[in-house]
Amino acid sequence: MAENSGRAMPQQVGPPRHRMSRTMRARAVRARRRRRTVGLLTLVVLGGVAAAAVLLAMRMFGGDSKPQDYAGDGKADVLFQVHPGDTTDVIAQALSDQDVVASAPEFITAADGNDAIRMIDPGFYLMRTEISAASAVQRLTDPANRVGKVTISEGRQLDDITDLRNNKKSDGIFTLIAQASCYTIDGEERCVSAKALADAAANAPLAELKVPDWAVGPVTELGDDHRRIEGLIAAGTWQFDPTAEPTQILASLLSTSGAHYLQTGLLEAAAAVDMTPYEVLTVASLLQKEAHPDDFAKVSRVIYNRLEVPQRLQMDSTVNYSLDRQEIATTDADRARVTPWNTYAADGLPATPIGSPGGPALTAAEHPEKGDWLYFVTVDMDGTTLFTRDYQKHLANIEIARRNGVLDSVR
Repeated sequence: MAENSGRAMPQQVGPPRHRMSRTMRARAVRARRRRRTVGLLTLVVLGGVAAAAVLLAMRMFGGDSKPQDYAGDGKADVLFQVHPGDTTDVIAQALSDQDVVASAPEFITAADGNDAIRMIDPGFYLMRTEISAASAVQRLTDPANRVGKVTISEGRQLDDITDLRNNKKSDGIFTLIAQASCYTIDGEERCVSAKALADAAANAPLAELKVPDWAVGPVTELGDDHRRIEGLIAAGTWQFDPTAEPTQILASLLSTSGAHYLQTGLLEAAAAVDMTPYEVLTVASLLQKEAHPDDFAKVSRVIYNRLEVPQRLQMDSTVNYSLDRQEIATTDADRARVTPWNTYAADGLPATPIGSPGGPALTAAEHPEKGDWLYFVTVDMDGTTLFTRDYQKHLANIEIARRNGVLDSVR
């Protein structure tokens, strides 16, 4: 045996290594690829979570995203519409969509417990973009911001008139609609004029104006006179789209009014008194101008009795209708003037209603009181009215009215 040379001998420290087969090497490569793919997916997921967290933080604490609520006076004027049946939630979302408020939930919170919002009327409201939810609630409940809402009082006629006794002007329906149509968008006032409405009333096709079927015949007879639609816009409070064209505005009001008249039972009542619906409406307009509400049904009977005789109605209100300056008393010259409305100069009813009658007048025209009266006259400033069938008695009642100053004229 050879002698030890003093060098360290190699030692075995593990199992002997063997060369890998091709199959084993392929499996190893696939495993490494899977590990890299899983790692990349994990990074993508973690990146998405981080990005979402950043966006959430920006929304909560500021940055370029939309805030939860705005502050300040807003940026621009905008017309906002509340539709029939809209709930607070629906209004809130619409306000958010138009960027009036920053958040629908914020508006809902601000409106909580506000009865005015809960009972808000459909219509158009002048708002501002980018205002606080509380400001939006305040603006929606402020009547000054309502646009396109018009109130027609009982007896109102289409044209403006002036009272000769006090020189006070009464705005006609066209003027009232024009005033209600006005709104200002960023300093620019937008209105529909009374003249434009009158022109549409005179010239637009009746179908476009939505004239009710039961009124088409007599309206057609007036040709292109804008007063042909007199009485067809009912007394009451109505809503219209202030951005619409004049013909569309009138059509909306005539359509709504026509439905309103039908709800009163106009068609059935007209048949009961052997009149057309348009004639009953015309009678109602005479009652509104001629009588105290307590006497509507009796004056209604006087009109029907005279028509049956036949005897001219001879009502001063029909003389005054075509005058832009009016008083209770009329002159001989006024009564002699032949117009489509003057019932001193022509038989039967005036060509159109002479104003927009209210509900009580319409009811009285539909249901006249029983009686044989042919004459009536108001004899004092309290509205006391005397009725009779005897003409001589009527003349005596007129003298009472004159002594009491009821028939005094300033002309």
